[in-house]
Amino acid sequence: MTAAATAATENSVPEKELASLAVSESAKGDNTENDNDVDGSDAEAEAAAGADGSGQKKKKKNKKKKKGKKTGGGAAAQTTPPTIPVSQLFPNNSYPEGQICEYTDDNMYRTTSEEMRARDRVNEQQLIDLRRAAEVHRQVRKHARSMIKPGVDLADVAEMIENGTRTLVEADGFKAGIGFPTGLSINHCAAHYTPNAGDHVIVKKDDVLKVDFGVHVNGNIIDSAFTLAWNDRYNPLLDAVRDATNTGIREAGIDVRLGDIGAAIQEVMESYEIVLDGKTIPIRPLRNLCGHNIGSYLIHGGKSVPIVNNGDQTRMEEGELFAIETFGTTGNGLVHEEGICSHYSRNETNEQPRLQSAKKLLTTLKKNFGTLPFCRRYVDRLGESHYYLGLKHLVDQGIVNAYPPLCDVEGSYTAQFEHTFILRPTVKEVLSRGDDY
Repeated sequence: MTAAATAATENSVPEKELASLAVSESAKGDNTENDNDVDGSDAEAEAAAGADGSGQKKKKKNKKKKKGKKTGGGAAAQTTPPTIPVSQLFPNNSYPEGQICEYTDDNMYRTTSEEMRARDRVNEQQLIDLRRAAEVHRQVRKHARSMIKPGVDLADVAEMIENGTRTLVEADGFKAGIGFPTGLSINHCAAHYTPNAGDHVIVKKDDVLKVDFGVHVNGNIIDSAFTLAWNDRYNPLLDAVRDATNTGIREAGIDVRLGDIGAAIQEVMESYEIVLDGKTIPIRPLRNLCGHNIGSYLIHGGKSVPIVNNGDQTRMEEGELFAIETFGTTGNGLVHEEGICSHYSRNETNEQPRLQSAKKLLTTLKKNFGTLPFCRRYVDRLGESHYYLGLKHLVDQGIVNAYPPLCDVEGSYTAQFEHTFILRPTVKEVLSRGDDY
């Protein structure tokens, strides 16, 4: 989910079963087992008469096929539609590691330091939770990437992604569930659009669609996003943003200055250009959007990772969880709020609303979302109705933050890629990395 650098941004479900959700490649590799044992009654047969002519029957030895080596156990593959939680695909917390990146330069010693390894073991449960959430993200997005095509209704896409997430993570209150509303922003809209009830936006062949969703386990959030386009002319835009995101991840590390990461991202992003309708257009970073660190049950933890060189001397620290996300545009390079709001989150404040309807709604929000972001569809799903006035009152009092859609100039195209990584004491682990991006 996007962090915007502007103050304005800071303050601001019928389900259709679409198709199969194949288990991730890692799940396939870890759960191969051959259970085709030969039954003893079928193995018995008559042998030919012996050389001595006795004609006595001989029994063949019952041979059972050896079971293949198995590292996980449980279910071997996902169903269609997805119904098997990843905990059954990877029992005993055997979730795949993310991409492991060893530290370099002054931090090179960390990889082999016994002291650092001991500190790493202290956070073992957090890593298990994050890897579980990351595997859910990989499996859900694999299905989403195969099913989102021109002609699809974004309302159906949002429900498919969110219901798949709930199923695979075994949603259970604050123990596990959706990290934030599914962002499905098209073309010049860069972020923070998700359908409200009654919204029906149909994907077109010439669209550029950003898909941004989150998964959490015990408040440990995986935030990852990708961009889809069905016209090859947008490939340079997607390539630029993907390259910029990977550059930011590569440059990130313990004691690295946030501004230096932004400078590296900007340099890569601006090295690309795109030809649209015979006109060569430079690709620019959306300079008032940025990545962010992630806290417990808190999608924006306080630090922002710029995607331009803003001179920020703040450093990354050991143990921090970050989402590096970059945005490229063919437009002006600045976003503004535009359209009807769908994304919200509650502030941790003791201030009480004056309206009775707002008080009732606030109780519902605290009970069901805590500090996790939510959208109107989620409130509708709880059975709440006629709550708009109460929600507006909470926003006006600063008890709830509103995050309207963020857009560049109309007619432009924007793209986004994002990954979540953790700065472990020994290595940097890109948790959400997959075969797709």
